[in-house]
Amino acid sequence: MANNEQKATMGQVKAIVRRRLRRVEPQEEIGLNIYPMMDMMTILLVFMIMQFAASAASITQSTELQIPISTSQLTHELALNIEVSQTQIVVEGRPVVELRNNGQVDQSQKQGGGAGFLITPLLNEMQQHRDRLKLIAQRNPNRPFRGEVQIIADRRTPFRTLAEIIYTLGQSEFKSIRFVVRKQEG
Repeated sequence: MANNEQKATMGQVKAIVRRRLRRVEPQEEIGLNIYPMMDMMTILLVFMIMQFAASAASITQSTELQIPISTSQLTHELALNIEVSQTQIVVEGRPVVELRNNGQVDQSQKQGGGAGFLITPLLNEMQQHRDRLKLIAQRNPNRPFRGEVQIIADRRTPFRTLAEIIYTLGQSEFKSIRFVVRKQEG
């Protein structure tokens, strides 16, 4: 060690380190922002679900659900499914209203009692589907909300029950209604 060299004090070392740190520019973090990707995947998922729903109606007939026969040649289009059996009303695979043994809606389930036409649980369910479909339509202008529904009803369903269902659908902005029938063989 030379005579003019002195040991650096701790304060001097810290000052040198601070000067060098000031000269080094902080590096910008480089990463992948996944939020736009998540939004895109959500939209794609909704689109895929809607595409799978557009496939041909797969209806299993039973003693509670017997589809009427028709000679119509119209093809199946994308719509919300409502099944009306002798015991219940099912919207997109989810039971919504239990029917009495004669295929009628219990008056406690209707607004206005026995004389009423509005089925309250069905209205609530359809409003949720309407809001979901309108949200999809807002994000995808190529698929506007049309209020399309297809009713898969048992051929023994009372007319009054069908009228109540159609009225309730109209109140929840579903105005394009089709009935699903079996194609006549032969």
